[in-house]
Amino acid sequence: MDMLSKTAFLGVELLKKDCPEICNYKDNEIALLFANNNSSAQTDIKFQETYKDGGIPSPSLFVYTLPNIPMGDIAIRNKWYGENMFTVAESFDAEYFSNYCNILLNKNAESALCGWLDVNDNKIEAFFFFVTKKDLKQLNLQFGLKQLSEIFESN
Repeated sequence: MDMLSKTAFLGVELLKKDCPEICNYKDNEIALLFANNNSSAQTDIKFQETYKDGGIPSPSLFVYTLPNIPMGDIAIRNKWYGENMFTVAESFDAEYFSNYCNILLNKNAESALCGWLDVNDNKIEAFFFFVTKKDLKQLNLQFGLKQLSEIFESN
């Protein structure tokens, strides 16, 4: 497992520990929405280096040369088969997450597990959050841009 996948995997496990109600949702009721800035560049470079001096490319690295692989690892581990999206953006975009979560929750998803997950050289950024349709309906809210920006900035 590459560092991006390890970070995602451990981050989601910690979130599940702090938010055990995640496990109460059916396997198709949780959407996954992740983003980062560097795609899978760290692993891409390592994979490219396996070619040097006539080396044989590493299949164990190749599998991690797509940024959405961490979501696959998480989905398989938890048997979550809802909609998923991984995007690459310049920086954390609260508006994007807010808008996309509202779309997901107004369609088929009952909840959305989201994360900004960026790994580059020796720097790791990981920010995960869980939004449910039920909570938004009970509070009569839309998942808001302002509150998400404030939470991200405080971490």
